[in-house]
Amino acid sequence: QVQLVESGGGLVQAGGSLRLSCAASGRTYNMGWFRQAPGKEREFVAAVSRNGGSTVYADSVKGRFAISRDNAKNTVYLQMNSLKPEDTAVYYCAADSVFIIQPRTSTRAYDYWGQGTQVTVSS
Repeated sequence: QVQLVESGGGLVQAGGSLRLSCAASGRTYNMGWFRQAPGKEREFVAAVSRNGGSTVYADSVKGRFAISRDNAKNTVYLQMNSLKPEDTAVYYCAADSVFIIQPRTSTRAYDYWGQGTQVTVSS
């Protein structure tokens, strides 16, 4: 069983930066970040492979967000720069329970989820 705990959310002005962290207990493979805004479905943000060598991003965050992981700490990060009001959402960390070479982007691919952390970007 894998447990995920996110941290680092908060309130920031447009153009600012935040760094989210997700600490995992147990063995993890590919990991991802998703977000859900009020009244909207949960959507993919970014994912990283087990060894950190492969990353995938949603078009809406490419060039602004960066996902990384530190396997020694069993932690994955999401560095968010140039934040926009439309980035406001609850951000969730997710872990895949099987080894897949390429990180996946569907919510259905991930078996473990954190409780979420709120990110609010003011204009």
